[in-house]
Amino acid sequence: MANLISPEIDSLLEQTSRSFYLTLKVLPKKIRGQIGLLYLLARLADTIADSASGNTNQLIDNISHYNEYAQGNRNDPPNLSNLAQLQTNPDEAKLLEKVSEVVSSLERFSDQDKKRIRQCLDTIVSGQTLDLHRFGNTEKGTITLLSNDNELDDYTYRVAGCVGEFWTQMSFAHCINADEDTDKLMFETGVRFGKALQLINILRDIPADLALGRCYIPIDSMTNYDLVPSDLLDKGNMEKFRPLFDLYLDLAWSHLDAAVEYIGLLPKRQFRLRAACMLPVLIGQRTLTLLGSQNVLDADNRVKVTRPEIKRLKNKTLWAMFSRRKCMRLLEANRDA
Repeated sequence: MANLISPEIDSLLEQTSRSFYLTLKVLPKKIRGQIGLLYLLARLADTIADSASGNTNQLIDNISHYNEYAQGNRNDPPNLSNLAQLQTNPDEAKLLEKVSEVVSSLERFSDQDKKRIRQCLDTIVSGQTLDLHRFGNTEKGTITLLSNDNELDDYTYRVAGCVGEFWTQMSFAHCINADEDTDKLMFETGVRFGKALQLINILRDIPADLALGRCYIPIDSMTNYDLVPSDLLDKGNMEKFRPLFDLYLDLAWSHLDAAVEYIGLLPKRQFRLRAACMLPVLIGQRTLTLLGSQNVLDADNRVKVTRPEIKRLKNKTLWAMFSRRKCMRLLEANRDA
């Protein structure tokens, strides 16, 4: 990837980013490297936070040390070799071993871009650290929940909404100009774009999170629907859970519709930027459609858009990307499918 990092680290980006790498490939070159590097930096932090070390305090120390190093506030990189040995994914293990090389790639960019990347990373790490404090010491066999919708909204902003904000900052800095009203609207819808993708992940990963003793469905909401956390452990309770689940599906759809509005605000000639935004929205729409018709509490049937479907959506994006009208029609048709 031009102007990003070394070929070795770029290869690691491709191996760890899966479908997101398809988005990176079509981004304008002026911002491709910065966004790709932020992804790697955030993925590295996420790998630290999700490491099955059994020692929450050590993970908090590791992610704090890493963030201070990435922010330029200390010169010694964290020693993550022990965590690397715990990884079941060899690509993530390699990522932990390459922390110095990944962070040093910041020097390829301007001071302003470095500042934007670091600010966004700091917000992401704050969300991951909050998660460790909230869920890290959960006793085996118990489930810890968020308290209310405000906590859920705050979390989705920290780990993903801020990325939509960063994406928009980079676009305005390097690719587009807009009037004040459009500028404001793009930042608002950009944040909701990121929140949408994170909320979709939360809704489809309920069984996996419950297995770890964590639940992102707030206790306030569950109480309002006469539900208790243990109800979500039984796939036979899906119909009982469905009215509450549908409320959060509607919220995810609302955020995703804001992402569609964001795409419609992009200048006509920014076809690469438009295409890069479209693929995650198309995949998100398809995922929400599947979530609306399947039993999300069934741990053996995780909802996932298949690779052939992703390829089909990618090809449709590439066909439509040069016409804003075709792009908006494709997004509308995919939502109604």
